[in-house]
Amino acid sequence: MSYKKKNFIITNSIIVVFVLLLSLLANYYLNYIFGFNKNTFVLIVIFVLIFGLCLYLILSKTIFDPLFKSDENLQKTVKETLHELNIPISTIKLNTQMLEKKITDQKELKRLNRIKLASNELLKLYENMEYQIKKEIDRIDTTTFDLNEIILKSLDKFEDIKKDIKITVNINDVKICSDINGFEKVIDNLISNALKYNINHNGIINITLDNEILTFYNTGKEIDTKNLFIIFDKYFQEDTSINGFGLGLNIVKEFCDRNKIDIKIIPSDNGNSFILNLENIIQKNNK
Repeated sequence: MSYKKKNFIITNSIIVVFVLLLSLLANYYLNYIFGFNKNTFVLIVIFVLIFGLCLYLILSKTIFDPLFKSDENLQKTVKETLHELNIPISTIKLNTQMLEKKITDQKELKRLNRIKLASNELLKLYENMEYQIKKEIDRIDTTTFDLNEIILKSLDKFEDIKKDIKITVNINDVKICSDINGFEKVIDNLISNALKYNINHNGIINITLDNEILTFYNTGKEIDTKNLFIIFDKYFQEDTSINGFGLGLNIVKEFCDRNKIDIKIIPSDNGNSFILNLENIIQKNNK
């Protein structure tokens, strides 16, 4: 438990106990003055409840406002720092693109390519940090985008590692209204997962959309039924011999829960299907 969270719980508990004691004291005093009977009981209880609530709000606001202000300042500082980081990264990327057109020596081009790859990694880190911060403060932008384009863009990232696995996409013209960065992470992780666990020679991955149901089917080992309840848990890996941290499906589940997307897994004898119901994020005029 963090230091701030521990302090918050302790302070809030003290305020609650203090307000409760004062409310009981007020209740005793009022009963002493007006007497305890049917006519005064309801009025005294209502008064004491209102008194306790107002006292709690006043005390909590006075104590917690500086704490919340500190968090706001920290968020502002981090966002400003991230914005400043984007400038040198973009400058490096732009200059490497310009140098690529002028340099002809192969050794120099290789060195330049390493700089380019490193700047791309920095850019990815920047984008991930920015997204995580926005997610934490519930300020993620919702945009409309083409589902097919997102899937094809994701598949391009895995072109060099798919080997002999055949991937087919059957997606009609559908627009999604959601957090595009989070949705891209979901698609990336589902495709990555399908590739990693596709142990069959000449394996198959089918990505289809039918009546708002998006399905990722891959050939490979069937997921054990007993693991279906924990497969989305953070750090869980059914096959520990495969490289990874067990975070991919947890990221997928977290996004689906946040966006009210029903997700389920259907194992079969020669593979598994990950099924997502997109009815809550498909643009209305597509229905």
